Amino acid sequence: VQLQASGGGLVQPGGSVRLSCAASGSISSISDMGWYRQAPGKLRELVADITNSGSTHYADSVKGRFTISRDSRKSALYLQMNSLEAEDTAVYYCVARARYRASYNFWGQGTQVTVSS
Repeated sequence: VQLQASGGGLVQPGGSVRLSCAASGSISSISDMGWYRQAPGKLRELVADITNSGSTHYADSVKGRFTISRDSRKSALYLQMNSLEAEDTAVYYCVARARYRASYNFWGQGTQVTVSS
């Protein structure tokens, strides 16, 4: 499985951006999908994920501001990010978990989101 993230860039505080992730290869093997982020000097954190059944989970820091979604074929994953704050500045990674794995084992290359005026 290959994951290609896009949509990052520079956005002003309070603004919005939508990240996209295109999945290719053996997408039928994918179960859960999600978005991680890593800010400079900080540990990588799981921002949001969506299970095989469609249940969604969010980090407390983004609840009510971010929305994760995907298409029915699991060939595309999205992250709608609203009311952005400077603390959201990070590299965002699209991830996927194969059905036979206990943790996320497919990672995209990351896309930079910078929130600044």
